[in-house]
Amino acid sequence: MNRLKALGGEGQAVWLDYIRRDILENGDLERMVARDGVTGVTSNPAIFGQAIGDSDLYDGAMREYLARRPEAGAEELYETLAFEDIRAAADILRPVWDATDGADGYVSLEVSPHLAEDTEGTLASARDLSSRVDRPNLMIKVPATAAGIPAIETLISEGIHVNVTLMFSLAHYEAVAGAYLRGLARAPEPRRVASVASFFVSRVDSKVDAALDALGTPEAKALRGTVAIDNSKMAYRRFREIFHGPAFAELRSDGARVQRVLWASTSTKDPAYRDVLYCEELIGPETVNTIPPATLEAFRDHGEVRRTLDRDLPRAEVRLASLAALRIDLGRVTEELQREGVEKFSKPFDALLATLERRRKQIVSELGEVAG
Repeated sequence: MNRLKALGGEGQAVWLDYIRRDILENGDLERMVARDGVTGVTSNPAIFGQAIGDSDLYDGAMREYLARRPEAGAEELYETLAFEDIRAAADILRPVWDATDGADGYVSLEVSPHLAEDTEGTLASARDLSSRVDRPNLMIKVPATAAGIPAIETLISEGIHVNVTLMFSLAHYEAVAGAYLRGLARAPEPRRVASVASFFVSRVDSKVDAALDALGTPEAKALRGTVAIDNSKMAYRRFREIFHGPAFAELRSDGARVQRVLWASTSTKDPAYRDVLYCEELIGPETVNTIPPATLEAFRDHGEVRRTLDRDLPRAEVRLASLAALRIDLGRVTEELQREGVEKFSKPFDALLATLERRRKQIVSELGEVAG
């Protein structure tokens, strides 16, 4: 039994949280789709930074492009390389998209993290990316910031598929679900719109565990490694209430799709925890788990498949209440995490552009020497 593929039997889609040119060209992604049931791919500036900046896989493509356009800047070069990868991944996943009538088979591309507080800039960038990549199974990643929420609503109303990212709290989730519902209500063909709401997991434990360790009491130690999962379960419960209740009933009758919850940041950061902890404890219908390669391999090897998302909810509520009793404000923590998340994507993006600029100058100089 392939454990990853078995997740589909519990209603959970597996997406790969990784993209690099070699897995698109050597058949690895196609094999993951066939063998493991992978039905989507997510990317972000950090992933592209590692792929483009830390390997020579893109040197030939950069040289070829700069030979034609030596005046191209680093950002144009980045977009050219990234778009090529995104299109290739989308084409590999297109049979999944076709077979599911657009319910799955998506690849995600992020708007610039520097637009996180710019609604109009986000809208312009999302429309531009959607048009230029030109694949029906593209999702545009937009952060769930205060400026991102109205952009998400508008993009959904225009029929652009959106992967909402950087959600850490129940408040973030409710704002995102509301934007999706409002956008669908204005969409000309709501049944053709797809969206996921990416709820981040392990980063919550990393920050909360540090606060618990600082307290050092037995009560605090007992909560280590529980808050991220409990927090996620509360979001999933709210998802079920919204999308299986009256708020979505009319849209459902029109053929609209639910906005699936996507679990992001599901690799464990603390070596004391089981390496597939966040995959095993967040299994349930109408969800997606986007998993980095090492965790994907670990789950294929020894993950336990069982529906867990709606188990032990009363216990989860008690533990979250215990956290509050210890004067750890989860709301404040999750707001900090969202702000930090924007920064964590901005810094790798800037570093990638700096790397590309250095490489661009080097290649243009080499091409000039050859021409001379």
